[in-house]
Amino acid sequence: MQNQWNHATAAAFAGDLAQCVYASRLLGADPALVLHGGGNTSVKIEQPDIFGQPQTLLYVKGSGSDLATVEAKDFAPVRLDYLRRLTTLATLSDQQWLNELRGSVVDASAPPVSVEAMLHALLPAKYVLHSHADAVLAITNTPGGSERIREIYGDALIVVPYVRPGFPVAKRCANIFATELTAETR
Repeated sequence: MQNQWNHATAAAFAGDLAQCVYASRLLGADPALVLHGGGNTSVKIEQPDIFGQPQTLLYVKGSGSDLATVEAKDFAPVRLDYLRRLTTLATLSDQQWLNELRGSVVDASAPPVSVEAMLHALLPAKYVLHSHADAVLAITNTPGGSERIREIYGDALIVVPYVRPGFPVAKRCANIFATELTAETR
């Protein structure tokens, strides 16, 4: 894999959301990094609410948007703290989870929120670039894959066993992150 980031081109994408758009397109342009229909990106941005109070929004690529051609309008702004707080609940039915996810959006014209928004909210990085890279899947999706990926990346990652998308994976990640997330985690 070659780093395709071009500082001159990136400079034309002003602001955090625009930088996320640029990075998203780079991921989406490489089919070895993003399997058809897979992958998602997000950025955490400080913005005042309607009352001028500070808040952090998670701009997450909306469902159905193609990473290769994504635009700023294809990202849904959601209340970051609210999504994180939802993961403290013991359970949430699929309908409750969907209602809360949709209710966390601050722009009624935004695209449908990705089912992975809660997971993106939990990750501490400002930018989250989630892909289904062939090379990584070739290691992880085999017997003993979690041990091999740990040998390769050490403390830079946390292995989360498969859990169905939505609240169950977000809840599982919240529990695992609480004990395993370190300064070395990338």
